[in-house]
Amino acid sequence: MKKFLIISDGAIGRHLIERVTSTYSSENMYYIVQTTNGHDYSDVNKSHVKFFTFDPTSFYKLSNLLKMDFSQAFIAMKESQDTLVTIKNIRTCKEHLRIVVLDQYGFDLDDINVVRINANEILAARLFDYLPNVPVTAQNVGLVEGEIMEVLVPFGSSFVYRHVGVIEQNKWRIVAIYRNRELVMPKRRTMIQPNDLLLLVGEPDVLESVYRAIKRELGQFPAPFGTNLYFFVDMAQESEASLISQLEQAEYVHQEFGHELIIKVMNPGDIDLLQKIKVHRADKVSVEINYYEKSPEDVILNDIIKYHIGLVITSKKIFSRQSMRKAMYEGNVPVLSMSERPLAEIKEAVVILSENRDLEKVSTAIFDISEQMGYNLELFSYTAEHRDAKEQVIEHYNNLASIFSKSIRVIEQDQNPLRTLRKKSNFLHCLPFTEKMVKGPFMSLFSTDSERLYYRLSDYPQLFIPVRI
Repeated sequence: MKKFLIISDGAIGRHLIERVTSTYSSENMYYIVQTTNGHDYSDVNKSHVKFFTFDPTSFYKLSNLLKMDFSQAFIAMKESQDTLVTIKNIRTCKEHLRIVVLDQYGFDLDDINVVRINANEILAARLFDYLPNVPVTAQNVGLVEGEIMEVLVPFGSSFVYRHVGVIEQNKWRIVAIYRNRELVMPKRRTMIQPNDLLLLVGEPDVLESVYRAIKRELGQFPAPFGTNLYFFVDMAQESEASLISQLEQAEYVHQEFGHELIIKVMNPGDIDLLQKIKVHRADKVSVEINYYEKSPEDVILNDIIKYHIGLVITSKKIFSRQSMRKAMYEGNVPVLSMSERPLAEIKEAVVILSENRDLEKVSTAIFDISEQMGYNLELFSYTAEHRDAKEQVIEHYNNLASIFSKSIRVIEQDQNPLRTLRKKSNFLHCLPFTEKMVKGPFMSLFSTDSERLYYRLSDYPQLFIPVRI
């Protein structure tokens, strides 16, 4: 977790703190120093924000705080002399720490690690934009509400080596790419590279989600879909032996990922079995029982939002019901459909290649899961179909394998991979969760699409990953 130091007083400093504390980030920790306790921040998430009240011009007090390693420091103070003394105090302790300072006085600072934000220039530029018949600078185009965003693609990003044409851009667009100080106008086959600067345009709320998706790296699953795990149980649909086995597998997933697990029980008819389920309550495992006459579809959709669910775990019997698949698809989170084959014995995650370019959209999630669960990754290709499209997908996966230092095996064969895989003892079948899976099996009787025929591998654990951001 990155640590940031914010030193502030006055009105601008207060607005800065309000913006910081209202913008949640699980990757950042903010240490905020105020000269007075004049404003109430009691509703702030204290796990990611810590407040201190003292005079930062006091070297003794500030040096104690600077014993920690900060990624960056921000100073927004109303007095020029206090600002300069505070910078000097920081420099005495941290010679190379990057400092962003609000400059209202035209400071003359000979320090390459100090970034001056000239308040007067910013205000003058904003006022200048209201004059008629003058050009508008790029930073002030639009509504200035966050509908234009620049994002630097990090080396381990989920967007690296993906083709622009396969990235679903609903209510947002990649309008330009800056690469090696050159402008690249993106086309469908343009591949995003590490350190590309993407210029995005779209709805502000959507762009915030896109930003998190671009910045996501391995080890974060079930992010960016959510933070918690959710095991859905319908006691009216399962036998006691099957339910106990599913509980053990859900706990295994919980232990591997380490996120909170919510066990939701529907139709609690067997009191003895209910007691066995309740025994699983623990520090990060909760059991919730629904005694009300609500449809399971409504319960799942409500709980996905209520508990910020990132992975739904359920049985293949539940997932086989079309209405439940539709509800889970609308919830837009990954779904792990369990079988009688134990998850703890899985050694490989398997992807069946097709002409569907959605496989690029879910690639990072597949690599992430394989890394966290310790799986080998195997790609099965039916050589008789759509070779060009598959080679582009294989190129994408090979590129990701190199940057994530994860080996993959591409298996090309002349027979349908479904026949080969049904002879394996156990594996995790990973595939995109698309709208065509909501339809019933009857619609797939005459299809050769491996995704439409997913149910033919339902005797194995299957992970369905949404393709929408």
